[in-house]
Amino acid sequence: MLKDWSSAAIVPCSDVYAAKRFYTGTLGLPLAADHGDVFTLATGASRLNVYKSAYAGTNKANAVVWDAGGEVEAIAAELRAKGVTLDEYPEGFDAVRDGVHVKGDFRAIWFQDPDGNILHVNGGV
Repeated sequence: MLKDWSSAAIVPCSDVYAAKRFYTGTLGLPLAADHGDVFTLATGASRLNVYKSAYAGTNKANAVVWDAGGEVEAIAAELRAKGVTLDEYPEGFDAVRDGVHVKGDFRAIWFQDPDGNILHVNGGV
């Protein structure tokens, strides 16, 4: 039924201006569309939709994941340089170094947007 259709991530926000500043400024995602309380960002071949909601930040699981290949450590360093705190979930990993979770060749980081939505970047070396 849906196998031939594209999908996109969607995350809620409480403050559209703060969310737009974070996603475009801090993460560097280009704005693809802006409809006031809803905006869309380009991210690789997909889209990330952000919308105003009273329920922003209530999800305690991953909201968005990016596959960054072997660039996870570089992305982590850039995020830290921009003041983003990387979350740590060490259980099941061989090590956590500067917020980068390591298990064999696999690397992963987690961080939050201004509303506490959990964002995830992973990849291998």
